[in-house]
Amino acid sequence: MAERALRGTSIGSKSLECEDGVVFAKRKSVAYRCPECGEFQIAFAAEATPPATWECRCGNTAEITDDTREVQEETKQAKPQRTHWDMLIERRKPEELEALLEEQLKLQREGRLTDGVHYRF
Repeated sequence: MAERALRGTSIGSKSLECEDGVVFAKRKSVAYRCPECGEFQIAFAAEATPPATWECRCGNTAEITDDTREVQEETKQAKPQRTHWDMLIERRKPEELEALLEEQLKLQREGRLTDGVHYRF
């Protein structure tokens, strides 16, 4: 039975893994400069943001070169960070927030709010 199960497969003669039909990710080369070893290149995915420093094979810390840093800064678009308050203002008008606050304060004063319960905001 075991002999029939393996018939037709030449185990060990060739790999079952093949690169046919595989599409590789787009890459970009980033240059780093080590004070001891000089300049070297590291490949990153095209959409990845390369770090400002990289550990060289000699153990020293290599800095990204100015040419690569300029390209990186041009492509990076600064987006302001949204705070909890910004998102709350997007969902509610100030008048609605005032009404909700008054409602919650009234319930708090009456002692009808309990700890650990989520209320609507």
